[in-house]
Amino acid sequence: MALFGSSSSSGSSAPEAAEIKTNIIKQLQTEAAMANARQLIGKVNEHCFDACVPSPGSTMSAGESTCLSQCMEKYISLWNVASKSYLARLATERKNNGLDVVSANTLATGGPGADSL
Repeated sequence: MALFGSSSSSGSSAPEAAEIKTNIIKQLQTEAAMANARQLIGKVNEHCFDACVPSPGSTMSAGESTCLSQCMEKYISLWNVASKSYLARLATERKNNGLDVVSANTLATGGPGADSL
């Protein structure tokens, strides 16, 4: 089975090519979802930790822990709202331009049925 170029003359090359393409798309979606998750964690650390823990030590106070939890919840909620809005707009523009529309959940998380990170 050849990924690029010509393959054998049998009639099964089209289904194999479609399967390979589907697998590559799924892999890219998974990698994009992982990159988004890493970016989200980095941003939460950057914004929330810096705001809630002014002088890091070996332990966190109850106030710092509460602040960090609330900040993380708000940041992740905001991230999800912004992502869904962006993907809805992208889907609308694709539809208006006559391009194939891909589910917003599939684009956002790399798989169908997943709502958020």
